[in-house]
Amino acid sequence: PAGSPNRYTGIGTIPLGLSARGWNHVGDPDASYDGHYVEPYQRDDGNTKMFRVQAPDGRWSEYVHTLSPGEARNNSWSAITPDGQWMLSGEWGTMNRLLVFPTPGVNPATSPSANLPQAATVHLDHAVRDVQGCDFLDATTLLCSSDDPEGALFGITKPLLRIDLSAAPDGTADVTGRVTALRQLPLRSACSGSFEAEGVDYDRRTGTLRVIVVSPGFCVLTDSKTYRFTRS
Repeated sequence: PAGSPNRYTGIGTIPLGLSARGWNHVGDPDASYDGHYVEPYQRDDGNTKMFRVQAPDGRWSEYVHTLSPGEARNNSWSAITPDGQWMLSGEWGTMNRLLVFPTPGVNPATSPSANLPQAATVHLDHAVRDVQGCDFLDATTLLCSSDDPEGALFGITKPLLRIDLSAAPDGTADVTGRVTALRQLPLRSACSGSFEAEGVDYDRRTGTLRVIVVSPGFCVLTDSKTYRFTRS
């Protein structure tokens, strides 16, 4: 919504009550046009992941998803479709798919007292690795940051990815996604070592894409950056 702030998540933003219950990682969040804010959580044990939702009136609620057979525990990001009704999420590692859920707190089929079901799958035409965040550019286009440290998949490490979907996700059927590596994310620091690509946000009002890159070593505290990209 207009006037809404940018939000940053990390280990220091996890409420103590959630941490005490085992939720020890919060990923890249997203928000719907009507102001529902969604944070993805994971834990090291069990068979669930969780999405924590803040409604426009400020109230928080928790939506727990029981893992499907073969689904990884990792819950690195959430990306809400422009119509607000559906949400994509992904798994860490090398994957050929993204997961589709009804948007918790927005889609009327969801309830904090019921399991949040996986509704469909996005089947990718090219494997992706260690995706840290995605956001919708429009109803059928995603922009994603990959923390891929190897570079074998696209010939570059830490790529910014574009995923073109065969149709807008609506939870009724699977869709396919065509993956393109646009460029390597900027890796600039006074320190040398391993960078970490983090979350993304696309501001549809201004056409600005923001991507976080964390610097190596001690420079994580001094020159980690949020890069802003615009189309010329």
